[in-house]
Amino acid sequence: MKKILVTGADGFIGSHLTELLLEKGYQVRALSQYNSFNYWGWLEDIPANPNLEVVCGDVRDPHFVKHIMKNMDIVFHLAALIAIPYSYHAPDSYVDTNVKGTLNVCQAAKELGGIRVIVTSTSEVYGTAQYVPIDEKHPKQPQSPYSASKIGADAMALSFYNAFNLPVTIARPFNTYGPRQSARAIIPTIITQIAKGMKGIKVGDLSPTRDFNFVKDTCKGFIALAEHDSTIGQEINIASNFEISMRDTLELIKKIMHSNTQFIIEEQRLRPQNSEVFRLWGDNTHIKDLTGYYPEYNLEKGLTETIKWFINPENLKKYKINIFNL
Repeated sequence: MKKILVTGADGFIGSHLTELLLEKGYQVRALSQYNSFNYWGWLEDIPANPNLEVVCGDVRDPHFVKHIMKNMDIVFHLAALIAIPYSYHAPDSYVDTNVKGTLNVCQAAKELGGIRVIVTSTSEVYGTAQYVPIDEKHPKQPQSPYSASKIGADAMALSFYNAFNLPVTIARPFNTYGPRQSARAIIPTIITQIAKGMKGIKVGDLSPTRDFNFVKDTCKGFIALAEHDSTIGQEINIASNFEISMRDTLELIKKIMHSNTQFIIEEQRLRPQNSEVFRLWGDNTHIKDLTGYYPEYNLEKGLTETIKWFINPENLKKYKINIFNL
């Protein structure tokens, strides 16, 4: 039985990945960021499982990282600061967590030996598409401190592959959505406001396009990358190969939720002009060729499942819709 560490397991994608790994019979050590409340984030929603061990700590501490990586076979490194708006206010934190945290994971894997490392990137590293669909050879464009930190983290991880032959794979998911996602993201922002009965929905720019991926498909992509040695040393998109505008996405949400609400552009939700990524459409040919992976959810199916989760009163009450989440 493979022993797997998931950093950032208390987060949106990390908690879903932890669940899927447990379903597949893996032993999982799940890292939740330390806090004095002993609160495990979205891991709290996962039923107790004899194959699940939750540990609390911080990827910024190299000694702690090395300690929890002992005896692991695979590390899925998802721990990161990911909110783009907050990166405008606190870029130093993004370097500490995203770049240094990735360095700590790679250094520990090198010193301990025999550990496969899957590092989580983001489609934001590509910036606004220079051509579509975006393949892995597309230039990197740091259009926010967040994307700059992820470009740095990816480069750090690949340097360990080139310099030390560390078995690293860069997993690059495009825009993941689904149950448990933060309300700072566009899809849960709209769903939660409609579900609370608001007549005017506050949004940012609706003109950009995105390649949306349901979280279960993203997690299947992560596992496919870890299960195939042909992915080592490579950067690989996890994408749907489908592009849709924010406006059309929101109209689809309105249709599914039977809502006639109107959208209100709110200034604080707009990115600086040169920082906005106006077009994302990912090419998933590479992951399909290497692993046979293929997404199972189209957007309407994924949104329907997402909406069903969010409108559950027990889930909806966890979201403060009157506060704009940085």
